[in-house]
Amino acid sequence: MKTRIQAMLSAHPQPQALFDQEALAECIAACMECAQACGACADACLGEPEHLAHLLRCIRMNLDCADICAATARILSRLTAPDQNLLRTQLQACVAACKACGDECQRHASEMHMQHCALCAESCQQCEAACAALLGRVTESADHSRAAVQPY
Repeated sequence: MKTRIQAMLSAHPQPQALFDQEALAECIAACMECAQACGACADACLGEPEHLAHLLRCIRMNLDCADICAATARILSRLTAPDQNLLRTQLQACVAACKACGDECQRHASEMHMQHCALCAESCQQCEAACAALLGRVTESADHSRAAVQPY
């Protein structure tokens, strides 16, 4: 079954060739899901008043990760004339944010038994993996472009 994200990517009059459309759609969906999970986790952390002092870093990381993931999804959804350097940098930022936030949430899930942090960590890990997979393709594409213009 084709998702709405895949349908929108397919309907674009200037399809891009940097990424496999399915992998791109999966990454956009993972970024959007992670943004939602991180926002909800930050809110859930705020609802833990007895642990609030221990959760300040987690809340900050949740909010930063949510913003970075949302921006990444929006940037990846724009197919017209993409800038490979910008895509690479944004994907790297998303991988780093998801890794940091996922690790922090996993720690709270393990040590404090916070289910909302466990769910958030899982979403961060999925988004990190999806962005890393696309990042590899941007790097490969850029390497092939450089090889094509360098003299032999």
